Amino acid sequence: GFITKRGRFPTLIFLSGTLGAGKSVFARAFIRTITQNPNLTVPSPTFTLVQTYDSPHGTLYHYDLYRLESAEEIYDIGWDESVIDGISLIEWPERLAGIGGTPALDIHIEHTDNSDKRIIRITHND
Repeated sequence: GFITKRGRFPTLIFLSGTLGAGKSVFARAFIRTITQNPNLTVPSPTFTLVQTYDSPHGTLYHYDLYRLESAEEIYDIGWDESVIDGISLIEWPERLAGIGGTPALDIHIEHTDNSDKRIIRITHND
């Protein structure tokens, strides 16, 4: 996880918004920044549900829960490990149905009237 005033801890980052709002584009840029690799290939985990990356801050878990059929399925794809130590970036966090806990960051992306612009709201819960 990140180093904060509370020390090193696992980090949950929720990324929400409607279909096509830009969550995956944001996630790709975030992952490339955290891993310090601007050319990193970042496939969408839509079908695998999770992709992992090594970073200077620990293991980064990128979840896309759009296809999750029940919240309990999260335990079958490494959830326990990711919340013990790591950074978990979670698209469609509402599909966790309360399992996820409180995120360190809650990022919500909204469409605007201009198709090229988005409103991004970030709530920090440290």
